[in-house]
Amino acid sequence: YKAEYRLLYQGQEGPNPKDLAVQSARARVTLDFTRQHIASASPILDIGCSTGALLQQFQDYYHAQAVGIEPGNNYRQYAQSQGLEIHASLDEIKQAGISKFSLVSMMHVLEHLPDPVVYLQDLRKHYLYPEGWLLLEVPNLYAHDSFEVAHLVSFSAHTLTQLLEKAGYSVVKVRAHGLPRSHLIPLYLTLLAQPGTNLSSAVKPDRLVKFRRRYGFLRRKIAGLLFPQRAWIPLDKI
Repeated sequence: YKAEYRLLYQGQEGPNPKDLAVQSARARVTLDFTRQHIASASPILDIGCSTGALLQQFQDYYHAQAVGIEPGNNYRQYAQSQGLEIHASLDEIKQAGISKFSLVSMMHVLEHLPDPVVYLQDLRKHYLYPEGWLLLEVPNLYAHDSFEVAHLVSFSAHTLTQLLEKAGYSVVKVRAHGLPRSHLIPLYLTLLAQPGTNLSSAVKPDRLVKFRRRYGFLRRKIAGLLFPQRAWIPLDKI
């Protein structure tokens, strides 16, 4: 991730204008969703915080102590230049002396992890208050390309919920949407959860996966043909 991810996806290691614009818009959308469910939160941890756009929104809105993790050197340095407290890893967070958080966010991170269940269990046990919140966003298998070289796992709303329950969380809200990239295509799944009291061992498989993915991409294609400006929001409009 440190050496290749940004070069592969963006052609450069540091943020570019398009990336900054999209991240800023995504941060506004995420805050709007989060504040409907969470009245107050501090301290806050954003894992994979990138430019720090979401962390800045959370820090300002909740008047919170906000800390980020970003393994990429250039992005971490950019976020730090914005006055944010950014570390390279969870180990550095431990060394900084902050043990628990009331909100932990992971936006487009979970799909990159080799064992997301174990990772989420560790967060629940060691980093999240019992009454705290976990905020996730991942690509939606039934609308997003999903199968990318950097994605180790792909999720539907069903499998994402199953994953959280298996990791010991109670899912509060799952939203399928396309913002800030689309008004019509549900590219992303945003989920809010809290630590649960029971671990779920039973896993129920998703049904008709191939059919639902084909149907989702057919809808995506039709939306793009009939309503191109709403299906794919121009960059200068997000």
